[in-house]
Amino acid sequence: MNHSLFTFCRSLLHGICLNEKRHRLTFNAFIISFIFIFTTLCNGSDQKVESLKQLIDMYDPTSCQECHEEIYAQWQNSHHARSITGIFMDRYLKKGPLSVKNPGEATQKNFPCFKCHLPQLEKASDGVAAEIAAVILNNDKTTMQQLNISCMVCHQDKGVVHGLPESNVMYGPKAEKEYPEEEHMRVKKSPFMKQAAMCGQCHGLGPIFEFGHPIQCATLYGSYLHAYIPSGGAQTCQECHMKKADHTCPPNFSDRKDVSERLRQALPMEVNTLAYRFQPTENCFVPMIVLKTKITSTAGHRIPDG
Repeated sequence: MNHSLFTFCRSLLHGICLNEKRHRLTFNAFIISFIFIFTTLCNGSDQKVESLKQLIDMYDPTSCQECHEEIYAQWQNSHHARSITGIFMDRYLKKGPLSVKNPGEATQKNFPCFKCHLPQLEKASDGVAAEIAAVILNNDKTTMQQLNISCMVCHQDKGVVHGLPESNVMYGPKAEKEYPEEEHMRVKKSPFMKQAAMCGQCHGLGPIFEFGHPIQCATLYGSYLHAYIPSGGAQTCQECHMKKADHTCPPNFSDRKDVSERLRQALPMEVNTLAYRFQPTENCFVPMIVLKTKITSTAGHRIPDG
């Protein structure tokens, strides 16, 4: 439901409440009337995307590259740009417990991974889910690379609280210059994009019960809230993982050297040793060692996690 519809429904609810007060309608009648009108409006406004090509075109980020070339290049090297093909998703969707043998079996209900790895699928029909399953099973890498967390996912769909972005509006953490509206979407400031909750919409979602297979995957945001913040932590996800607006959003799990260095910084380890010889009998000496290790987490969340 878009922002204008939400505003209209709020005004409608206010009008119904006034009407109820004046004419003393019963509470049940008010609820039934509102639900009927609200459902009718929502069903009529949320047109589902019916083809995979249409969905890809809706979220195609290439036009953003014209003005944001450096950021676009950073994003291309991020896991967001390969949310279906990166890390383990390709193999998991083919052979994991949520895999399907026939693409026609795929629906949004049995593909809970899309909630974070391809949230725009929520705007599409089950037919599109079946098309994506066919792409994965047929190892169509070209199409799979076009299924990702693009600019529009974060800067539009997830850019404001409650998932109610205005149509044809992009959101950013600060006010941007005006772009010609006939060529680009309008740009609005959203303070929400600087908050950890912005990232928590995906990196901490669950458990998810609305699917055929309930799932709990990433819990980063939960450990951030319940461990890091209470212990005195004050940084946001963006301050650690997007320094200087770096859209690669490290770490890059494909770069073992980079990951190892980041783990050394996040999990410093102290090692103390004491070597001695144990003498169980007069002429027997056994080399022994006492090893004491201490690992302190300086990260803002548990490790490992997603």
